[in-house]
Amino acid sequence: MDGAPVDRRAIHEELERAQAVFHALVDRASPADLRRRTDGTRWTNGQMLFHMFFGYLVVRRLLGLVRLMGRLPDPVGRVFARALDAGTRPFHLVNYLGSCGGALAFHGPRLTRWFDRTVAALHDQLDGEPEEALRRGMHFPVRWDPFFRDRMSLAEVYHYGTEHFDFHRRQLTLSSAA
Repeated sequence: MDGAPVDRRAIHEELERAQAVFHALVDRASPADLRRRTDGTRWTNGQMLFHMFFGYLVVRRLLGLVRLMGRLPDPVGRVFARALDAGTRPFHLVNYLGSCGGALAFHGPRLTRWFDRTVAALHDQLDGEPEEALRRGMHFPVRWDPFFRDRMSLAEVYHYGTEHFDFHRRQLTLSSAA
């Protein structure tokens, strides 16, 4: 990242937009919609909605990791990212099954409440980040996710959740999509 201040307002606004869209999607989805397969994945719409939310939970965990790894020498981060990339197949299996199981327990109002708490925590964390920390970054396992880049700053990790959300929103096959 260059020396310009991070546009926190833009990150806050995209979180708020995603939250409003998520509420509309969950609120309007019929039971038949939730059971229907998505476009291009093995998940149902209900499982995909959980997965879209789960992306923001991942962001919360990644923030701590980036804060730590961003302080270590660059070669350490590269080795760490390569080691994670070596575990891509098990990661994808856990990612898939986790969303299958998560959708069984978290759906409807329970899912939107958890989404709201997660987004509120992200807003609070973003407001408390020093500018220097938002510029610090780490290497990522690029085979895990199409939105992971070789090196991402903390600010880019905040943005990642919405990139992930928007991508998967286009795969939903809800009859009344928001």
